[in-house]
Amino acid sequence: MHPIRKTFDTNESFPFSFAYKNTKSSLSELPDHFHDWYEIVYVYRGQGTFFIDHTFYDMKQGDLFLVPGNTIHRATPDKEMPVTSTAIYFSPSLAQAPNLDEAFSYLRSFEQAAELRNYKFETLLPQRQQIELTLESIQSELKHSHLGQRQAIYLKLLELLLYLQRELGPERKTSNGDSSVGPLWMRDILLYIELHYCDDISLTSLAKQASVSPAHFSRVFKQLIGMNITTYLMTKRIIRAKQLLSESDVNIGIIAEMCGFDSLPHFHAMFKRMLGMTPAAARKALGGSPL
Repeated sequence: MHPIRKTFDTNESFPFSFAYKNTKSSLSELPDHFHDWYEIVYVYRGQGTFFIDHTFYDMKQGDLFLVPGNTIHRATPDKEMPVTSTAIYFSPSLAQAPNLDEAFSYLRSFEQAAELRNYKFETLLPQRQQIELTLESIQSELKHSHLGQRQAIYLKLLELLLYLQRELGPERKTSNGDSSVGPLWMRDILLYIELHYCDDISLTSLAKQASVSPAHFSRVFKQLIGMNITTYLMTKRIIRAKQLLSESDVNIGIIAEMCGFDSLPHFHAMFKRMLGMTPAAARKALGGSPL
């Protein structure tokens, strides 16, 4: 079982999607998935759990989540009090800042979230009011087909990204993960995997480290994460390989080895199965060298 690689049915000239004030049950939420686009999730009310990258977060009123592209994540609403939230999805190409001789990126908040491995932000009341006002105005634009609708939404998105970067600065209140979901050993194992997923690790070695049987480990991991350990490791490796393909000119065979693949054919097969293209095609699409 592979995690879902979510795609968006939108016009290529306007890579943007918006889900306003949705209340979802655990049955309607996607299982573990990832996508190339960036995602902003703002919670109005309700409770739930958000698994992002390798950490479980509680979801509650006023919480804001920034999910960079190609990050495994999964929301699980509470059965009694499901989360009502708004989600914005957009391609990073839509948020490229013009060169105005100023060191600025609209995506810096996402980059900081990835660097700190912290994807949740607890907002204060004035911040909530501003965020909710902006989200409401985007919804209004989508409901009424005014002249320059896409331009208006685009400007509101950039305004929101700028606001978040200013408000969620170095002194922002972040969360290192606050959910009591699952046993303590699972949280320790997820952190270990995050640091070693390209190494030669197996179900047996991880179960031994957690001091549980392989069968119990496999059952709990699948229940909490939504996929088995083999698929989880494979997905992390492919995402890392894609990142290296876009950021460097390192030979594809070396990248395969760096990401824990014992053969180039296996790497090619898994990469194409998961992303729908070969590593060479992905590198070309990302603007890298075809080495």
